[in-house]
Amino acid sequence: MCPAKLTLTAPAKINLWLRILNKRPDGFHALETRMCPISVADVVTVERREDDVVSLSCSDESLPTDESNLALKALRLFENKTKLHHGWNIHLEKHIPHGAGLGGGSSDAASVLNALNQICGSPLSLTDLGELAGQLGSDVPFFLYQQTCDATGRGEIVTPVSFPWQLSLVLIKPGFGVPTPWAYQRWAASEELLGVRYTAQPCEWGEMINDLERPVFQKFLLLPTLKSWLLEQPETVAALMSGSGSTMYAVAKSPADAETLAEKARILCGESTWVRVAQTLIPEE
Repeated sequence: MCPAKLTLTAPAKINLWLRILNKRPDGFHALETRMCPISVADVVTVERREDDVVSLSCSDESLPTDESNLALKALRLFENKTKLHHGWNIHLEKHIPHGAGLGGGSSDAASVLNALNQICGSPLSLTDLGELAGQLGSDVPFFLYQQTCDATGRGEIVTPVSFPWQLSLVLIKPGFGVPTPWAYQRWAASEELLGVRYTAQPCEWGEMINDLERPVFQKFLLLPTLKSWLLEQPETVAALMSGSGSTMYAVAKSPADAETLAEKARILCGESTWVRVAQTLIPEE
């Protein structure tokens, strides 16, 4: 018996590293990245209706709820693939900020695909869902797996990896976002700022680096300042921008250190800045 309603957690992600290899003939950039799901998450509810009406609602009134939303784009791709057409209520309870480099919209879309597939009796395999997800965006296939993955191609070729570390994190998202296409378009011509660390930071789980810091830091000067400040703090193991920004994050030495660092960040940045303590998610056995 398939459920008529499902509520799924849609986790955010961080990029532990993001290396841009080159620009491809199709206009996208070839990259290598490792992404981890984290404990900050949206909540996505999908409910089948008795009529043929499709409704999307969202707790964040600033986000569109029309066909431009990735959640509805996911529904339309699912309908076209399966030829199953029903009425649906979809609600997004947002906790992941927009334009943050944390993948909130992509995670919501992946959760919608998963929920639709389960409610409809699993007509699509994970491979099928991955193909649909890749049409929605480069990050969306990753979120189908709910675990740490390496991604290549333009980000849509996803390989789950073992990642036993539960990292304690502090996330700082200023009051502005960074458009992902803009960051990639400016990567090739961008230059490093003096006094900012761009080189890889060796850690037990790999070398942390983000090639998109170069173009983003050139325009948004608060972000390199935040990175330098995080690296100076005794609680910090490493600090990096996630994705195309604008979120900066630090890996803290312990959960207690993460709480201390977050409080220091709130004092430094003010109450209007989004600061959260989080941790990487480890799949249940």
